[in-house]
Amino acid sequence: MTRIHLHLVSDSTGETLEMIGKAALAQFENADVVRHFWPMVRSRQHLERIMPELEASPGLVLYTLVNEETRKRLEECCRHLNLPAVAVLDRVTEALEAALGQEAHGRPGRQHIMDDAYFQRVEAIQFTIAHDDGIGWENWEEADILLAGVSRSSKTPTSIYLANRGYKVANIPLVVESPPPEKLYELKHPMIVGLTSSPERLVQIRRNRLLSLNQQAKTDYVDNERVGKEVAFARRLFADNGWPVIDVTRRSIEETAAAVIKLLGDRARRDDRDHFEGVRAI
Repeated sequence: MTRIHLHLVSDSTGETLEMIGKAALAQFENADVVRHFWPMVRSRQHLERIMPELEASPGLVLYTLVNEETRKRLEECCRHLNLPAVAVLDRVTEALEAALGQEAHGRPGRQHIMDDAYFQRVEAIQFTIAHDDGIGWENWEEADILLAGVSRSSKTPTSIYLANRGYKVANIPLVVESPPPEKLYELKHPMIVGLTSSPERLVQIRRNRLLSLNQQAKTDYVDNERVGKEVAFARRLFADNGWPVIDVTRRSIEETAAAVIKLLGDRARRDDRDHFEGVRAI
């Protein structure tokens, strides 16, 4: 297996670069990649300090630098060291400039400006943390999304991921012996989404969870028949109330969240269409 060094050079937090690198590497199996992360590189002096590291660990350089002097110096260094370097956002930025008919602002970290959207995300995260695992059901009407599912069906991580996208999310565990509060069936604003998984997958995840906590692995919590009944109970509840269902058995958290956002968008478009039809009928 060939080992490569991947240098991520950013004039901001580097979050964008990390996501792009992760998405691209996912297309390769068993890739032996050593990542070198260089965030907040906003001056030539800072760049000069990392040059020896590029030379010591030669590899592919991905960068997002808007300062022209810093960019040129990095490109010059990479040519000297014979290292491939890719400005990952250039093609997208150029296409947007052409489409919008204006030049891009060369400001590092512009996407992280503390605007209204930033504070909306902070508020969403605070709400979501405060309404995890069935807590604070009195305030569920304030949520954008409510996720329901049996234990270990990825409700919490999906909620947190959605909160980082600016959505207020509450979630509730479904337990056969403990029916959910009546408030769940009275909600108007939140979109309720059921998360389900195969019993076999749930048993596997739950067993790993118990092992990590050094707890006994022979309980009803991981009994195949018992877990099957839990899943059937949840599915029946979803069907009886007409809630959309997402099977998370083979989905990543990101894929599940994307499916939830699509459902929310579909509902918004239906509401707009119904409103338009109502106005036209008048």
